Amino acid sequence: MKKLMLLFQLLKKLSPAPGYQHILQKAEYYAYLIRFDRPIGTLLLLWPTLWALWIAAKGWPDNTVLFVFVAGVFLMRSAGCAINDYADRNIDPHVARTQNRPLAAGLISPKEALIVFAVISALAFILVLFLNKLTIYMSFVGLALAASYPFMKRYHYMPQVHLGAAFGWAVPMAFTAQANEITPVTWLLFIATVLWATAYDTMYAMADRDEDIKIGVKSTAILFGDGDRLIIGILQVLLLLDLILIGRQSQLGLYYYLGVMVAAGLGVYQQYLIKDREPKKCIQAFLNNNWLGMAIFVGIFVDYYSA
Repeated sequence: MKKLMLLFQLLKKLSPAPGYQHILQKAEYYAYLIRFDRPIGTLLLLWPTLWALWIAAKGWPDNTVLFVFVAGVFLMRSAGCAINDYADRNIDPHVARTQNRPLAAGLISPKEALIVFAVISALAFILVLFLNKLTIYMSFVGLALAASYPFMKRYHYMPQVHLGAAFGWAVPMAFTAQANEITPVTWLLFIATVLWATAYDTMYAMADRDEDIKIGVKSTAILFGDGDRLIIGILQVLLLLDLILIGRQSQLGLYYYLGVMVAAGLGVYQQYLIKDREPKKCIQAFLNNNWLGMAIFVGIFVDYYSA
């Protein structure tokens, strides 16, 4: 990702044409808008999607379905970033961590952000058209969840739960695309994704809590207050219990449960990181969840591969 951003800089230096430089500059701003340089959001959405695809297929999923979902994860996360910055265009300039984002800094216009959102969403929908009708119908719910999430912090204190639902909707879509059915395990995976996203996004929100209170933005970090670490811990325990239920229902074996054990260890480490509620360490704990998601997927993958 960083190499691509450096490529933009190099091309601008090599190009003598002002018009071409302007195009490259805009492309670079759009790349920053969709967080191309920060793939963590894509990865956090990718892992539960892969969990669902492998469990629905009981092994390696259909290649077309796999491609559509992996590409769709990248596109929908990118679209979500664009609409998020549009929704927060009057908030981000007042938050130290977000004030240099292209829209907040005035480098692109709100209209441009909406166009980027619309174009990327259309590309994602084109991909969905390669899947069955039920999955196509379900994609509209996914789009509605993704588009509405950024606005929720103005209306209630649990936008993190809404994010979990938006991320989690990839799970039933994966099951309908791969197996053309929704099972009890589907909803257990959906609940796992909601619990996990609520926990890690609360860690993320803890880093911005003081500024969010000043500007009137709501979050679970504000709602939980001094009980934030305890409630995150409860969510992590519920996630682990849910993962155990998923393993039993799906008849997964030793390697899966080893992955769950690694995930449990990472959860303990994340609790250590947020113990003093230092913003940088809260962000570090949030980022660490990439390894948690990967641990679960590796457990699933190896378990099916070794069967």
